[in-house]
Amino acid sequence: MKRSIHILGASGSGTSTLGDALANVLPHTYLDTDDYFWTNKFTEPRPIPERQELLKNDLMNSEQWILSGSLVGWGDCFMPYFDLVIFLWIPPDVRLARLQQRELERYGAEALAGGSLYEQSQAFLKWAALYDHAGTEVRSKTLHEQWLAELSCPILRIEGDYSTEKRIEMVLNVLKQDQHQ
Repeated sequence: MKRSIHILGASGSGTSTLGDALANVLPHTYLDTDDYFWTNKFTEPRPIPERQELLKNDLMNSEQWILSGSLVGWGDCFMPYFDLVIFLWIPPDVRLARLQQRELERYGAEALAGGSLYEQSQAFLKWAALYDHAGTEVRSKTLHEQWLAELSCPILRIEGDYSTEKRIEMVLNVLKQDQHQ
């Protein structure tokens, strides 16, 4: 069985949802890059050396793990750790609708026009909308594709708006095939 699994994709593609769900059916510890990237979630980034040290400690202290989220750029030193990388992509309109809903669930009326978090929420949604069309200057599909090309481990691409259950089934099928080889 793959001991170390990394799941990445655009914000809103379901990396955290899949990682958490897989950790409920596999004997793996679940970790999320947001917990290492941010000192205060979504407002204050942690210095890169501190992120790397915290993540390295948790990876070394877990026999089997699933890491969701993007660490492209700041966490490239972890690329050799991965036994399997899962890349998630969903159509931009579906992803952006999910993100808008998540912003409302997370911040309520404060994310709406006139709310104290409206500008922050709009800036985040504008940034997230760049993913499918931007170059390597921001977190984008182009940047992720470039990063994936540098990996030496197997990559499972799940592209499309699949349910979490279907995605779990796809991952388990790959892991099962791996056991039979």
